[in-house]
Amino acid sequence: MALQYIELDGHADVAKMPTSVTCAARRESGSAVALLASEFEFPLDQPDFVRRELLDVWLVRAEMAIRGHRASATAITDLGVNMATGRKPGRRRGRNARGKRRAAAAGVALGSGLAIVTAMVNAQAQAAEAWQQKTPPLTTPWTHLVSPSNALPEYPRPQLTRSRWLSLNGGWDYTGRSAPTETPPPAHEFRERILVPYPPESALSGIQRHDDRMWYRKVFKVPATWRGQRILLHFGAVDQIATVWVNNRKVAHHEGGYTSFSADITDALRRSRAQELTVRVEDRNEAGGFPVGKQRNNPRGLTYTGASGIWQTVWLEPVPMTHVDQLDVTSDLTGFTITPRVSATNYGRTVVVATRPDGKDVAIATADPGRPVRVRVPKPHLWTPDDPYLYNLKVRLMSRSGQVLDEVASYGGLRTIGTVRDAKGRPRIALNGKIMFLQGVLDQGYWPDGIYTAPTDEALKFDLEKTKALGLNFVRKHAKVEPARWYYWTDRLGLMVWQDMPSLGVSLEVPPGPAPDPPPDAKRHFEDELAEMIDQLRSVTSIVGWVPFNEGWGEYDTARITDAVKARDPSRMVNPNSGANCCQSRGDSGAGDVYDAHTYVGPRPPAVQGDRPVVVGEYGGVGLVLDKNRWPGRPEAYEMTDDQARLTQRYIDVSRELETLVRDTGISGAVYTQTTDVENEVNGYLSYDRRLVKVDLPAVAARNRAVIDAGSG
Repeated sequence: MALQYIELDGHADVAKMPTSVTCAARRESGSAVALLASEFEFPLDQPDFVRRELLDVWLVRAEMAIRGHRASATAITDLGVNMATGRKPGRRRGRNARGKRRAAAAGVALGSGLAIVTAMVNAQAQAAEAWQQKTPPLTTPWTHLVSPSNALPEYPRPQLTRSRWLSLNGGWDYTGRSAPTETPPPAHEFRERILVPYPPESALSGIQRHDDRMWYRKVFKVPATWRGQRILLHFGAVDQIATVWVNNRKVAHHEGGYTSFSADITDALRRSRAQELTVRVEDRNEAGGFPVGKQRNNPRGLTYTGASGIWQTVWLEPVPMTHVDQLDVTSDLTGFTITPRVSATNYGRTVVVATRPDGKDVAIATADPGRPVRVRVPKPHLWTPDDPYLYNLKVRLMSRSGQVLDEVASYGGLRTIGTVRDAKGRPRIALNGKIMFLQGVLDQGYWPDGIYTAPTDEALKFDLEKTKALGLNFVRKHAKVEPARWYYWTDRLGLMVWQDMPSLGVSLEVPPGPAPDPPPDAKRHFEDELAEMIDQLRSVTSIVGWVPFNEGWGEYDTARITDAVKARDPSRMVNPNSGANCCQSRGDSGAGDVYDAHTYVGPRPPAVQGDRPVVVGEYGGVGLVLDKNRWPGRPEAYEMTDDQARLTQRYIDVSRELETLVRDTGISGAVYTQTTDVENEVNGYLSYDRRLVKVDLPAVAARNRAVIDAGSG
């Protein structure tokens, strides 16, 4: 084979590469110092994009090694990488010089005044092993569809979109550590390959274990067409404490596993196209003093497998110097109020255009920098569960001379949520001013293959479509914050949402009664992340309420926390503590907009009425064991049945009790436990693997609609 030079700026034709690459270093005199004794070997059984990525990893590691030995590197003026069959590379000049200097090897040593470059040998030994999906205890219909080339490729932020973006989901280098370290480990210690954004505990990640401390590494390229733009790096969520470096430069630190964060990484980027991203994560789960919901290192009973590290999409986005960082979209029955959070104030005005789904403009409004934009919609079409109508929104930042500086797209629905009195004077929840009974389901958001992360977007949508098919109009998102696309689907499909704040990692096995206050640091973490969650989800049309506490788990200062939530978002209802009548709860605080009681199996009349609407925040929990579709371990439920017919009949019986309660007492909502089986809990409408609907769907849907009709008016 003839000798052929490999361009190192990303234009190499990987498909034509042979099985190996060699590297040589030269002194200033131009005489060859040494031909490297070993070669980089390409795995022949990998697709082209994997081979290209392995080459990028090799080059960046080599460059980092050279940068780490600057005294030696100054003697190196000409480095070349060649497809080799045994010949030494010739000296190259001109346009390839930058690429040649970029090629290097894993270590530099001094000897007899010579700079000798030692090869990065054997990709199999030095680079991370190839990703391979592990076998989960249960598969879902989507498990086999997951691969490095299609790991959740959908646009991750539907309420603030731009046309250009780049997903970093896919294969990353990974290593778990038991001892804390402050600086990134050397490249050769990243021995494993993980599939982001699936948590390490999951089978889909390829790791399937928990590490208290995790290191991730990714080589990426910024598209050449993005030159001149600021480059933002976004993380959907990383559990719990994340520190981020780009090319060994620290760019971000974030605490809390349920909220997103971003960094402007422009100044950390190299001129070369190959960039190195490193992420350190610490997650001691319930021992860490952060909100964890139902995650536990040793799950049992009411708790489930933990989900650490990166568990939502990672992505890049180019933006102009003056750009929209966030949009706050709120609505009422006549229009929208849109508040853009902008990176600068030196622009002329904000312009918002509202359009119908068919693309026709219905309203245009403007405002000065830093001011909210009020968009009044003529003949408003309201959002309801039966008619989830959404307007499209375009937001433009204009210069003083009339040029468009930035443009983003969003959407929203027109609706209100509040309290009215019924004909008997009882307080009732009202959507758009009309009494609407909230017939809902407790949704945990767990997956047997991805744990916290749904295997695909279609899977994420599937649960919500089944919820609608079951005749429900409401979801209580329990002890977890979902990726933005989950709320996109609740908006689109028409499902009202109560959003729980994930609880602190307290013991759920203590005897009933109030637990002691959490420590001060845990309180700070809880309140910081609660505020971040509200700000992050403020624009979601379908969210109609916040739930700071559940059954007293980690409860403290309930009235103060409730008032703080209401002050931060006056547009929604606040349910201070779902299940104020049970478990570790401290009783009814008297605060908030709702009183919430839990009763299993069937609902019972509430003990408290007062001036607030009353809901049964949890009831039901009737179980059915399906041996071929369940998690290993002992099945648990509040009541067991033997087959689908008996489960369906018990559901109908309980639903009739609920309908009577609605008519007699005027309660405003009820939440059945639960959407799917979750690990050893077998009380779902669906099996944990989502392969079976455990109840007779038409019969159950008819009962749910009957309850909604009985409680609405």
